[in-house]
Amino acid sequence: MPVTNFKKHSQWRSDSSCALGFVATGFLGSMLLSPAPAAAQSLSDEPDQVGFYGFNDEIPEVLTTTRLRQPKTRVPGTTTVIDGEMIRDLGIMSLVEIFRLVPGMVVGEVGSSTPVTTYHGTVHYEQRRMQVLVDGRTAHRATLSDMDWQTMPVPLELIERVEVSRGPNSAAYGINAFLGTINFITRNPADTPGTEVRVVRGSRNYVRTFASVGDVSESYDWRLAFEKRKFGGFDYQIEDRERVPFNDGHDINVFNYDSRLKVNSGFNADIRVGVVDGINEEDVYKNGELGATGNPDIDVRDYYLQTQLNFTTSRTHFFHVQVNFENFDRRQRWPIEVPESVVNCLANGADVFDDANNCFQSGGTPLTANVNSDSEDSRLEFELQDTLLFSDNLKLVTGLGYRKDTYRSETFFNGRGNDYQSRVFGNLEYTPINWLTLNGGGNWEHTTTTNEGYFSPRLAANFTLGNNHALRFVYSKAVRTPDGFEQNPDYGFTLRDVRPTQYASFEGYRVENTLVTRGGKLEEENIISREISYFGQFPMDRGQLSLEVRVFKDKMRDMISGIIGFEDWTIDNNVDIDQKGFEVEAAMEYPGTTFRVSYGYLDQDDWYNGPEISSDDAINKDEKQYKVDLLGRLSARHSGSIALIQNLPFGLKGSTAFYWADQLKESRFERLDLRLAKSIFQPRYTAEFAVTMQHYMNTDPDMSIDNNIEDQNQLFLEAGIRF
Repeated sequence: MPVTNFKKHSQWRSDSSCALGFVATGFLGSMLLSPAPAAAQSLSDEPDQVGFYGFNDEIPEVLTTTRLRQPKTRVPGTTTVIDGEMIRDLGIMSLVEIFRLVPGMVVGEVGSSTPVTTYHGTVHYEQRRMQVLVDGRTAHRATLSDMDWQTMPVPLELIERVEVSRGPNSAAYGINAFLGTINFITRNPADTPGTEVRVVRGSRNYVRTFASVGDVSESYDWRLAFEKRKFGGFDYQIEDRERVPFNDGHDINVFNYDSRLKVNSGFNADIRVGVVDGINEEDVYKNGELGATGNPDIDVRDYYLQTQLNFTTSRTHFFHVQVNFENFDRRQRWPIEVPESVVNCLANGADVFDDANNCFQSGGTPLTANVNSDSEDSRLEFELQDTLLFSDNLKLVTGLGYRKDTYRSETFFNGRGNDYQSRVFGNLEYTPINWLTLNGGGNWEHTTTTNEGYFSPRLAANFTLGNNHALRFVYSKAVRTPDGFEQNPDYGFTLRDVRPTQYASFEGYRVENTLVTRGGKLEEENIISREISYFGQFPMDRGQLSLEVRVFKDKMRDMISGIIGFEDWTIDNNVDIDQKGFEVEAAMEYPGTTFRVSYGYLDQDDWYNGPEISSDDAINKDEKQYKVDLLGRLSARHSGSIALIQNLPFGLKGSTAFYWADQLKESRFERLDLRLAKSIFQPRYTAEFAVTMQHYMNTDPDMSIDNNIEDQNQLFLEAGIRF
């Protein structure tokens, strides 16, 4: 489905109304109701709703930026839309790889092949500055506020589209939307009846199996889906200048149940349930702590429950109530061995890491034990959102929400605790004259991690140049507060199964990191963003050219930088960043042909603004620069993609894509993907066979000397059938 043909698929979330809201005047006397990370959508699928906004039906619309369904000529900011069919046609093999198609976004792998992505950098391990949603449900881990892309419960086959709002979006989604918002919109169960099976196998022990079954009736649509993801990771790493095996793969199973109960034309309910389990491998050299002698693999046990009640009171008023519960359970355990000198330091009450020269000496009888980094955190989220369409030229979405995060970890928090968030938001779209649309919105939020409230506003003016062109001017402010682990850690490893018996007194002893308990409090990060952007469509005889250009200037202050680790904990509000640049996204579509290009240029100035680190000027200068560099590890000066999808004779479809990122942690990523697929259409079934090749053009490892592959050409075979 091309992104310009969105109207034809209005059913895929129109009556699901991923909109939260304001139960407006008339309900408890103009009471403001809640925000929800789902976007407000069209009133119904009635034929008379086509063209409701007064624009050509071919103008692409987005749902994410303000939670209000808007054509791109009226939306207050630049939003990239990646269609699910394009994702599958390009042979993309994992969720995180989708974002190589988004201007300004960079994808990398850190640690034990942990995938990370960000918009405009400022992150490495901890992906905490972009809000990620799945059908309106917040997807990042609750207390650690990090994204685990390998275990995210979204099969590629079930993606309808991915929308990425580029630029601060806290006005709509609050604290975590500091740099932008990613919204996965999955396929309606009504669009996937029957049975589908797909198997993909390829290089580095890649295996992905997908199966789904579903049915459609007058009152109830449902779908049950299963996906297995298995991957061996990189071929080897470098330790002591030698190649050694890299324990960095994963084996994850995902179960999803999606359904819709249709009570009447004014009310329906979406019910979603999911379970994730499996193993995420961690390498002893990269992630083993406290003298690990075995790989600290992670046993994943997650689940979620989501209920959304959608109400349509009239053609101009609709709202929904959404309740989510998510639980993230990670068991991570490994054996350790420490020298006798460490045991002596512990017995004397010395800080092992501050006095490392004396505490880490060879000789004597070592102590062996088992430790863990087990954690379980959960999120209970309630949201209410309402949309009022006063006229074609005046639309309002408002709401409120409440969230409770619960954490349980002996290692990270030495017990359990809770954090709470409450928020109120709104956005008003007003078109006083046919060539000008104004958007004003904001989000007020209170969080217990800092015990303060914050307001994030956004103002925008869109000048419409004919139905197909618009020039936008956008001003926005946003904050990101530290998450529970950044702000309130109590980090320590408890020794279990201690051996030999001479150390029996250390059974249950907790080795603590005193660096994280000094009583200091982190403050919020701040960003002020200015954007000038253009969107336009140029009809051709048999096709269409679309073009979107964004020029931006962002000022980020009091950014939290440093290392989060047991042996090295140095985070503080100590870096300021100025960013400016431009991004281009263009697509040319003809019958049977899609050609797409994206490019991002980023110029970043950053400096240290924290306290003095050392009395030695040389050390002080080096340490300051180190803190600054930590926030630039995923800031690529140049990045982009080129993609071509072409229908061929005999039921064949070919695609090619080239991705690159330059000056990325002093490395360069370049990859060329080629895919050829054959479809077979029969009255009772449809089958597809495909082969995909990924050619890594740069022989140097990407981002780290340990990210090594033996063969620059990676091959993947897939087969699928639907009946």
